[in-house]
Amino acid sequence: MAEEYDLVILGAGTGGYVAAIRAAQHGLKVAVVEKEKLGGTCLHKGCIPSKALLRSAEVYATAKKADEYGVETGEINLNFSKVQARKKSVVDQLHRGVEHLLKRGKIDVFEGKGRILGPSIFSPTPGTISIERTDGEENTMLIPKHVIIATGSSPRELPGLAADGKYVLTSDHALELEHLPTSIIIVGGGVIGIEWASMLNDFGVSVTVLEASEQILPTEDADIAREAARVLKKKGIKIITNANVLPETLETGDGIAIQAERNGTKQAYKADQLLLSVGRKANIADIGIENTDIEVKNGTIVVNQYNQTKESHMYAIGDVIGGLQLAHVASHEGILAVDHIAGKKPEPLNYDTVAKCVYSNPEVASVGLTEKQATEQGFRVQVGKFPFKAIGKALVYGETDGFVKIIANSDNQDVLGVHMIGPHVTDLISEAALAKVLDAAHVEIAEMIHPHPTLSEVIGEAALAVEGIAIHS
Repeated sequence: MAEEYDLVILGAGTGGYVAAIRAAQHGLKVAVVEKEKLGGTCLHKGCIPSKALLRSAEVYATAKKADEYGVETGEINLNFSKVQARKKSVVDQLHRGVEHLLKRGKIDVFEGKGRILGPSIFSPTPGTISIERTDGEENTMLIPKHVIIATGSSPRELPGLAADGKYVLTSDHALELEHLPTSIIIVGGGVIGIEWASMLNDFGVSVTVLEASEQILPTEDADIAREAARVLKKKGIKIITNANVLPETLETGDGIAIQAERNGTKQAYKADQLLLSVGRKANIADIGIENTDIEVKNGTIVVNQYNQTKESHMYAIGDVIGGLQLAHVASHEGILAVDHIAGKKPEPLNYDTVAKCVYSNPEVASVGLTEKQATEQGFRVQVGKFPFKAIGKALVYGETDGFVKIIANSDNQDVLGVHMIGPHVTDLISEAALAKVLDAAHVEIAEMIHPHPTLSEVIGEAALAVEGIAIHS
């Protein structure tokens, strides 16, 4: 027998389960359909496991230079099996937490692959969900008033360069490594590629990054990308930009070899393994979109400002709609969609106020426009920069590379963008994001009294630097 719901959500990743909880808070009868594990990519194949590995790499790198802090530890060894065990423990604990939250919200969870059906005996409009169960139960039909598609994304591969899990890896494979390679080539110097480059380098792996663009971290401010490249190169990472990888030259056997063309010249590169980090593709295949009038463009689902698709009772959130493919964005898109379903008249999301983070060593974080974007959009800009090396807490912490850069509108002093590279900037960026939400001026950030000694002082000094009056410069 088919079951009826106010809302059925396809996918229980960060966006999907947060949307389900919000819907339950509104008193809606909710079901989620998940073919793998609650928590989705972020919890099991992305954000959390990769950050757990990054933390272990950071501790290992710090331990190796403990004598700089007056701590004599003797020989430092890495037990990678324990690193992986700790990662699994963190993921398992959070997974149990998600299960508890959905159970507490009385949200029905169906294990299996859900597909959207067209008009049928169950409903005159598209949207009935057929579930191919993975828990041994018979296929199930759900009849919802509304649907949210939150099926996420998966690693993209280059044409002619398919991942085999042995020589050519995606991030999914890399997260499950039993042993670290001696050397690795990372194709792609975006966020994921640079996080893996930093992590593996801290673990002692020889890393080469091949990036097709003129800079690593192509979506970040040019000054930040240059500083990131400088620091990572100083740590021993080889970074090759403007590198067009030639998949047809791949050779495997005793490790891998591949060629890349740069400025008209081909160069061969060798390593134990190759990690593909060339973006992610939306998971929209085989979920029944063809049975609806939902519009798809450039491989992602088209939605309006409330995340409605062309089928007004069906919504889509997260990586399947492209844009900022970030877990925190998916969560808020899910909340927006559910609030709209519940008739709460929510304000659409302002993506210009979303903070972006790179959890490399050093960390990178940003919100708003880059200097180039601000100039191209016609703003008259003022720029303030302040280095961590002039901040007492950074010296105490032992991490002085990097800086904060604030871009302001010289006509009205509004903050247009804030860009950071250095210690703990993924935590510091929230102050800047709040400034964007409140339409703050750089002088208001400067007037805030930042406690001393803290890393946050760098933000106040950068705000003063916009007017050329930084105190400690």
